[in-house]
Amino acid sequence: MGVGRFVYTPILPLMHSEAGLSAGAGANLATANYVGYLVGALAGILAPALVRSPTVLRGSLVVLTGVLAGMSATHSTTVWMVLRLLAGGASALIFVIAVSSLLCHLRDQPAHLPGWAFGGVGAGIALSGLLVLILRTVADWQAAWWASAGLAGLLAAASWNLRPEQPVAASGGSRAVTVSPSAPRTHRWFSALFTSYTLEGIGYIVAGTFLVAAIGQSSPGWIGSGAWVLVGLAAVPSSAWWAWLGRRWSRPDLLLAALVVQAVGIVLPAVVGGVAAALVSAFLFGATFLGVSTIALATGAHLQFPRSVALLTTGYSAGQVLGPLAVAPLLHDGYHQALVLAAVVVVAAAVAAAVLRIGFPHRMAVVRHTVPGRRSGPPEAAAASTDHP
Repeated sequence: MGVGRFVYTPILPLMHSEAGLSAGAGANLATANYVGYLVGALAGILAPALVRSPTVLRGSLVVLTGVLAGMSATHSTTVWMVLRLLAGGASALIFVIAVSSLLCHLRDQPAHLPGWAFGGVGAGIALSGLLVLILRTVADWQAAWWASAGLAGLLAAASWNLRPEQPVAASGGSRAVTVSPSAPRTHRWFSALFTSYTLEGIGYIVAGTFLVAAIGQSSPGWIGSGAWVLVGLAAVPSSAWWAWLGRRWSRPDLLLAALVVQAVGIVLPAVVGGVAAALVSAFLFGATFLGVSTIALATGAHLQFPRSVALLTTGYSAGQVLGPLAVAPLLHDGYHQALVLAAVVVVAAAVAAAVLRIGFPHRMAVVRHTVPGRRSGPPEAAAASTDHP
């Protein structure tokens, strides 16, 4: 999923210079991918049977690998948009199925293991970025897409036998839900969280799409691709690291801190040139974008708001669709203005996170969902099962 969804970022500058892709068309391709991701994520929420289907998983792996190869076979922007739409949908289904599987099968294992599994997205980013970094000096944009398809194919083969989440066995019993009658109303805190997470979707995706191209405007071309590799490397341990910090600090505080750090990382290449600024930017962005998702979904689960995962996922995915559209008018003169706007949006997300801190109910009544014959897991685990980067 990390390769299929994010390899477009380091290949984008090559498509600008070699395939004649305009900045506006590049933003439209990104939007198509995020629309596909939104549709795929919603499908996983509305049709839970998809998440438990090995056929859906394997079909999505095949589709994702195929559409990566298909990007090199045409110069049609319309066909590229369709392919990126399909890549988004397949990426979402793969991610939801994989996370649901690991949370099901690792229920009795240490909590940091799911965090490391989330880091697979970062590993895919790093591997695909390294691949493009090597190929850009010896081949063209079409070879980069072919190579990324080959890498995705190898990873698909390695994950072919992943066991999806198992359905609950029918036992004649019913699910029991225990809720304290004194549980506080959490609408206002959830509203602040929803606002913050949706704004994060808008801001982070602009950097996630255009960071390499923006760095390439003021640095040698290899710096942009190298920075994207660093983004992936920083993302690998980030979810586990933020989860570890969550045992010592409150989630609203962590969310606020992560968003502020991310905003600094996004704006840095736009206001400070040079290799050092580019690398610091890449590290700060990579270390926070998966962590913000981890924290936000866990916070929604803590608040015990009805269908918190579905609502937060929808807001975040919608934000990703809006991000490239919002900055498209600014791309005529390069990408720096787009990064500044993205950083401002992430700062607004941090302000909403600061509001979340006011009177936040750190202690909530325990809600347990039990099914006869099956051990119940914590609400945070259930929430994370449909999260996404």
